[in-house]
Amino acid sequence: MGTSWELTSLLRDKILRYAAYKQTSVSLRQMVQFGPNPSPGSIFLASQFIVEELPIRLALKVKDLENAPLGLSEMPSTIKVKNWYAQSFQELTDLPKPEVSPSLRKLLYSTTKQVSANYEDKNGVTPVSSANIDDIPVAKDPISTNDATNPALNNFYSDDGIVVRHHHHEANEHQTISPLYSHSSSSSSRSRSESPTFGMTYYTSCPINIVWPKEVYDYNKLVCDALLKIKKRHDATVATMAQGVQEWKHEHSTVYVNSQIQTFLDRFYMSRIGIRMLIGQHIALNMAQASPTKQRINSFLNGANANGSKHKANYVGVICTDCNVGEIAEDAIETAKYICEEYYGLFEAPEIQLIAPSNDINFMYVPGHLIHMLFETLKNSLRATIEFHTPRLKQQMIEEDPKLKKEDIDLNDLKFPPIKVIISEGAEDIAIKISDEGGGIARSEVPLIWTYLYTTVSETPILDQEYNQTSFKAPMAGFGYGLPISRLYAQYFGGDLKLISMEGYGTDVYLHLNKLSSSSEPLP
Repeated sequence: MGTSWELTSLLRDKILRYAAYKQTSVSLRQMVQFGPNPSPGSIFLASQFIVEELPIRLALKVKDLENAPLGLSEMPSTIKVKNWYAQSFQELTDLPKPEVSPSLRKLLYSTTKQVSANYEDKNGVTPVSSANIDDIPVAKDPISTNDATNPALNNFYSDDGIVVRHHHHEANEHQTISPLYSHSSSSSSRSRSESPTFGMTYYTSCPINIVWPKEVYDYNKLVCDALLKIKKRHDATVATMAQGVQEWKHEHSTVYVNSQIQTFLDRFYMSRIGIRMLIGQHIALNMAQASPTKQRINSFLNGANANGSKHKANYVGVICTDCNVGEIAEDAIETAKYICEEYYGLFEAPEIQLIAPSNDINFMYVPGHLIHMLFETLKNSLRATIEFHTPRLKQQMIEEDPKLKKEDIDLNDLKFPPIKVIISEGAEDIAIKISDEGGGIARSEVPLIWTYLYTTVSETPILDQEYNQTSFKAPMAGFGYGLPISRLYAQYFGGDLKLISMEGYGTDVYLHLNKLSSSSEPLP
């Protein structure tokens, strides 16, 4: 990240120019069209799209942070995050453009011309002919966020990405079918000059079983490496912005986040989810891109029907096309219980019962996001259960044996009521209810749980200046970001997260997950 880096006035002017461009939405359908073994040619074109699209989104983040309300923009941590986005913008826009030879261009667009011709027949759109094929922009734009073998599950606490509810007014229908332009109106050329990604799409069909030239793999690696560096830089964004809001609260001597700050943070984190989803997906696709040599080696070492091949076939990047909700819930339960045991020094955390009428509830989703939402919710339930029942259970033991003293009673001697996780599948969505007996929340405080940095923990964890997400252990509680961020994740996919409380008894949290088909991102 380098301490010598600075945001120059020249770079700032360039960022503001990009911030005026319109973003290009990427649909879930485009993301999964790559398949489990993506064509290097498709990755090449997607990389070019990413290199053009991501700077627009990063520039918007810089602009938003500069205009953050009520002095939040002046907080040291906010400025740090802004500079991270500006530095990432600079690195992407400084990447060298790939040289596309006539022979490579023919390989890249041979399938495209057929798709375009079919689309013209149905929609009356003028396709790009071989005479004007040089006018097709080569996509540029890095995006991706996870690691190799099973990228969606490697980082339980990652807040990397999502794909949101469908906004029909946002996306041009032809963008999900062809990367070609429609040259039929004079306004098109004007829009093209306004946005580098006008008329471009993330996915373009390219052949798989051919030998691609070295420059395709080189450019894919160049973009993937840039995205990995950018992803790592921004891993700490959520926590660093939380620190910025803490600085703002201290500066203004206030306990709660102002509604303007709340609205700003909702928008900020929602757009971050989209950026992380693009970056994470693109990195994961690069890791899985088809290589004839790699395929032959894998086939030789593992056999045609190697163990795990079916599991891998269910993944397109970080998206699992056949995500088993019960298995994901079990992973989240085990992780939350482990963190709880470590935090409270327990031999065994309170029991969490998983109730699923059907063990085969599967749908298309990003497992890493689902684990994140369930983990954060279960963590809250475990903490509430332990802290609500500990004094009551201790008192009960003392009443049964007056010789006992509270300080002599070990937590491991207490029997806590179980937490229930109930999964149900409907025609439109999958619902997960997390039900605890942790004492509930006062009605007046229920709206506050959705505000950032609202927490019942007396001391919020402090991050040092060298904070690094990769070495950061997920706290049991303290930032007050778990529920608000989890709700954004759910809403980004067209779902929702709701809470109903019975003060004095417990809380029910309802997570609704939309059964996705062709959702597009909700772009501002």
